[in-house]
Amino acid sequence: MTHASPRALSTGYALAAAVCLLTSCMSGGGKSKSADPTSAPPPARTSQAATTAQEKKLTDQAQAALGAVHSGTLVEGGAERVSDGIHTQPSLSQGKVYNLNLVCAGAGSAQLTFTPASAGPKTTLPCDQSVVQQRLTAHPPLRIDVEGTKGSTGVIAWQIDAL
Repeated sequence: MTHASPRALSTGYALAAAVCLLTSCMSGGGKSKSADPTSAPPPARTSQAATTAQEKKLTDQAQAALGAVHSGTLVEGGAERVSDGIHTQPSLSQGKVYNLNLVCAGAGSAQLTFTPASAGPKTTLPCDQSVVQQRLTAHPPLRIDVEGTKGSTGVIAWQIDAL
């Protein structure tokens, strides 16, 4: 059995530590992502807050426009991002008359469609805060879809009133 001198042991430990450190540096281990100058910065919170504030402003504007034309008893309504659209199958009474009111605040336009198509015409909804109204006579099942056109942004507010 051979014994190593204390000096040889300390040199061996130093060499092993250097190899581990070098391997760690080359593989990225121990290196934080924020220290890498080529990594993308995290998304800015101020941008998200500004987007949220803008959506709230557009929602308030669209809902105010709807409030000005509200008639009858509210059955269903809401507000959605143009990019999400509106997709609803409202519970309406057979043969009863309803008024669908829509407002888009933002930029671009959206397309309103009904299923079945005989429930109402396909209509363009401009995102200029003008109110689009559609009278409906319910023949369930009815589906209402509003899809933003390519590049459109903003908020669509809508409501169905029983007359």
